[in-house]
Amino acid sequence: MHPSLNIAIRAARSAGRLIMRYSDRLEQIQVESKSRNDFVSDVDRAAEAAIVQELRNRFPGHAILAEESGEQGSGDFQWIIDPLDGTTNYLHGFPQFSISIALKYKGQLECGVVYDPTREELFTAARGQGAQLNDRKLRVATRPSLEGALIGTGFPFRDQRHIDAYLGMFKAMTLETAGLRRPGSAALDLAYVAAGRTDGFWEIGLSPWDCAAGALLILEAGGVITDFGGGSRFLDTGNLIAGNLKVHRAMLDLLTPFMTEPLRA
Repeated sequence: MHPSLNIAIRAARSAGRLIMRYSDRLEQIQVESKSRNDFVSDVDRAAEAAIVQELRNRFPGHAILAEESGEQGSGDFQWIIDPLDGTTNYLHGFPQFSISIALKYKGQLECGVVYDPTREELFTAARGQGAQLNDRKLRVATRPSLEGALIGTGFPFRDQRHIDAYLGMFKAMTLETAGLRRPGSAALDLAYVAAGRTDGFWEIGLSPWDCAAGALLILEAGGVITDFGGGSRFLDTGNLIAGNLKVHRAMLDLLTPFMTEPLRA
């Protein structure tokens, strides 16, 4: 196993234990609004601190990009951390949330972990070594088209400038597939594509910590993930489409007519 992956797993499990300890006393959690429909709790901050401490103990010279504390340090190695992806779900007692940790080296994703502490599901990947769920090898689904496909998505709930474009995409995808799902944790949504539980996924306006680990899972499970232009800048643009090769192409073709110029950039 990739040596950094072991540390990422340890950090994710540490954060997961902390998150679950508070899950039966949600009314005691302090919550703040960062922006419209975007919340942070003291559990998010405590989980992030636990992850950062674990990583700092082993890799004191590595840079960190974390959702709550921002960018720390610089260098070839950078950890990308979402301590609680799906905070709104968590605060409502809706059991769909995760911890996402990824490592980049010179801009390339090296390893990633998405951990669902409610189901004890640990999704892991290391570059060139494949993707796994609890030690079981993952492969994306083999569906050849959108017919009969189950597709994941996420509503643009923070920045709603693209809501009209998104609703056009949503309608078109609904008419062409077996159904859409929006569980509310992008990291898990991407992990589910890697595991073949859904056939594809798209979303607008994600942050790097939402999708870095999940992207590597998909790539190592034999899938494709791109920005809306079909390129590799999804971590920069926050707009992405993922699936196996054929489903990804079909999704890109279907969604392109609804893309405004800012979404194609």
